[in-house]
Amino acid sequence: MSDGSSFYITTPIFYVNDVPHIGHAYTEVAADVLARWHRQAGEDAWLLTGTDEHGQKILRTATANGVTPKEWADRLVETAWKPLLQTVDIQNDDFIRTTDERHEVNAQKFLQHLYDAGHIYTGEYEGFYCVGCEEYKQPSDLIDGTGEFVGQQVCAIHSIPVELLHEKNYFFRMSTFADRLLALYEDNPDFVQPAAARNEVISFVKQGLSDLSISRSSFDWGIKVPWDDSHVVYVWFDALLNYVTAAGYGHDDEKFSRLWPATHIVGKDILRFHAVIWPAMLLAADIEVPRRVFGHGWLLVGGEKMSKSKLTGIAPSQITDTFGSDAFRYYFMRAISFGQDGSFSWEDLSARYQSELANGFGNLASRVIAMVVRYCDGEIPTPTVFSEDDELIRATEKRATDAAGEAIARLAIHEAIAAIWELVDELNGYITIQEPWALAKDPANRARLEAVLFTAVRGLGTLAVLLSPVVPQATAKLWQALGGTGELPDVRIDQAWQWTGGTHVSPLEALFPRIEAMVG
Repeated sequence: MSDGSSFYITTPIFYVNDVPHIGHAYTEVAADVLARWHRQAGEDAWLLTGTDEHGQKILRTATANGVTPKEWADRLVETAWKPLLQTVDIQNDDFIRTTDERHEVNAQKFLQHLYDAGHIYTGEYEGFYCVGCEEYKQPSDLIDGTGEFVGQQVCAIHSIPVELLHEKNYFFRMSTFADRLLALYEDNPDFVQPAAARNEVISFVKQGLSDLSISRSSFDWGIKVPWDDSHVVYVWFDALLNYVTAAGYGHDDEKFSRLWPATHIVGKDILRFHAVIWPAMLLAADIEVPRRVFGHGWLLVGGEKMSKSKLTGIAPSQITDTFGSDAFRYYFMRAISFGQDGSFSWEDLSARYQSELANGFGNLASRVIAMVVRYCDGEIPTPTVFSEDDELIRATEKRATDAAGEAIARLAIHEAIAAIWELVDELNGYITIQEPWALAKDPANRARLEAVLFTAVRGLGTLAVLLSPVVPQATAKLWQALGGTGELPDVRIDQAWQWTGGTHVSPLEALFPRIEAMVG
């Protein structure tokens, strides 16, 4: 049902040095909700995710586990990273690995192009390197170590000591692109979002850019530099290229022209790579820069960023095994303002599940379906006369549809869900006031009963369409119970309030079963 426009969205490709936690799943779900929404709005939406498998960190982790880097990557991809997508119901269009031949070959083509154009030179570099970040650190990025690392300088992100490295490497002339980057940020204020992230990036670039070391010769786990196989490509330079190699760069020009440029969803800790280094690389290659780079906040547990090393990492399955994937998706997209840090707690998750999903949306759906079955033998009424209260619900359906679409255009997923939930709340209030169970007692109120039930069914159908990208499993069940025409993902979400219903409803099991004991 594509209208010809494209929406290419990416997650970061994640390191395979460990198993995923809910922070990774949060990013995946956000990108998936946006992709599903745009796809349902008639666009050619394409969601890319994948894994980053080169670099010194992977080499050390594999060695510590007694296997080769490729064996380690294969194991983690198949047992942890791909299963994550099923755990939180991700509908990705592609999964790229930096060890894929399509990536390695075309990344080398990109690098060779920059070298031939004079953007790469040889030089020597000495600096403090964080293996966790796979990045040379500036003094301002370091803090004094504590505990076992007292007296040492540690990375502010990973809290581990940095290493002093001295290497002869190849360098990318990134400093020459500072003015063009500043012009990009000025001319396109939406290029980096949210606003706080944009301001941080501008401030960083205004301080002056150094050229970027883009190769390593001290180890060999990586893509070979095409003109010098004694060097491998710097892992970040390699990884960033996945966004274009997966989209057809170097091997499928038609696909690349159709998909590119992309919207990148990243964690704020890797914002500079995507908003500074990456566009500079593309400018050097005469390729259009991304459409947007959105740096979302961190998930905090106990006030700290999610971290396996600090034992704050929570596996997504710990949540989905109890609450289900829909609840996972809804909670993290609703409870956290997308773009800001957000705190996770089992208590908040459990409370929102019960009040908003089970009682608010799920109970609404069950009550309406049950009343149509009881009072109309399952046949959806077709009234011709409506009251002012009915028309107000109709107006809310359109307002929620428009407001949610506008919020999604700004990547404000939490605002979109809040707009949709106004319809949930109004429908619940409407049923309470109209009292269809009381109307059903008097045959003289039959016309009014049918108008109320029809209005409630229409509202439920609108909710099924609007919430489909967020809670796809529950809405699919609701759509079927409503006798919706066609497959739900094929119904235009930007016209949700105009959906065409069926003629009969069918019994509906609880969309969000009550959970008596919260497991944490």
